[in-house]
Amino acid sequence: MSENQITYTHTNTYTTLNTFTPKTKNVWFAFHGMGHLSRYFIKHFEGLNADENYIIAPQAPSKYYQDKRFKYVGASWLTKEKTALEKENVLAYIDAVWATESKKWEGQHINLILMGYSQGVSIVTRWASSRKIDCKHLLLHSGAIPHELIPADFKYLSPTTKVTYLYGDKDEYINEARKTEQQLKGTALFGDRLHVEVFDGIHEVNEAFIKKRI
Repeated sequence: MSENQITYTHTNTYTTLNTFTPKTKNVWFAFHGMGHLSRYFIKHFEGLNADENYIIAPQAPSKYYQDKRFKYVGASWLTKEKTALEKENVLAYIDAVWATESKKWEGQHINLILMGYSQGVSIVTRWASSRKIDCKHLLLHSGAIPHELIPADFKYLSPTTKVTYLYGDKDEYINEARKTEQQLKGTALFGDRLHVEVFDGIHEVNEAFIKKRI
């Protein structure tokens, strides 16, 4: 038995919320967690000022049924199977979304917010660091920073870039060991610019924080 590899063209979707206009101040590039679809995930941003905020939510390519009735569909960015290869496929897809969308604000000053929620944390950090995407705010929400990333990967960030690690105090996926590990990892990568924010809640998107900080 031999395992072989081919290259082919793949088409995927992504979701946007609101319309980019000269009034737009903030552009969100937001990556959902495992089991989400971008068209549902993006609803967490509906409370933001529509004139000032434009949200782009890429869609994880691997879809699967989440229940035995084959009714609910979710998606995953990566698994432990062929991670390095799949990572390159995912990053190439994100590059295509970025190339299309970033044309909209050429020559216009905007505040770019890069956000990853849950599994999306690993994707936004890998993509931003490998492509050297600077931003106003890097929001890492309830997820794990990949082990392979090192401080040099984020040296390109502007001194004014804010980095927030946000999680709920009752998050069933974040125990004390994980909290310590992520804080140490985050501090090593981002130094004094890292801010840890803890809210009263479980493993869920904190819409109140999103509204408050923008």
